Amino acid sequence: MATPHDSITPELSAFIAAQSIFFVATAPFAETGHVNLSPKGLDTLRVISPRQVAYLDLHGSGNETAAHLMENGRITFLFCAFAGEPKILRIYGKGRTVQPQCQEWGQLISLFPELVGARQIVVVDVTHVQTSCGFGIPVMRFEQHRDTLQTWALKKGPTGLADYRKRKNVRSLDGLPTPQANEFE
Repeated sequence: MATPHDSITPELSAFIAAQSIFFVATAPFAETGHVNLSPKGLDTLRVISPRQVAYLDLHGSGNETAAHLMENGRITFLFCAFAGEPKILRIYGKGRTVQPQCQEWGQLISLFPELVGARQIVVVDVTHVQTSCGFGIPVMRFEQHRDTLQTWALKKGPTGLADYRKRKNVRSLDGLPTPQANEFE
């Protein structure tokens, strides 16, 4: 049975901090648009307050989340306890991206570890928090974060990453613009 919460409590914040992976889901308004669900790791999520979270978004093969947030702002986070007591936590909210050239960037980036390939920070105002049992989630052991994305970004360098964004991150699968469209179009 799902249990609603008014906000992210200190206990839920500690649960979030203990997770090695979380998932982000967004969708466009169009019925035929693609729902996006992405796994995230590398210590990239921070609870800013009981009603706000942010995560550092690194370069990827697409930029669906940013496109969907520009269109409608809807976003859901999912956290699962793969170790310890079973639990699922969902955070629903309205999100936006903060780009490196934005005034907020300096303050927000200081919350995260230094990671190569940071393209934006997603800031979410929380509208609903809910936990559920997680009894069906398997018990799994975390070994380590992969270094592949960081190695790839280092090899690309700043110019290579800008070229990659221009080729891969300007439009969503459904043709929606991303914040990078303003940079390159």
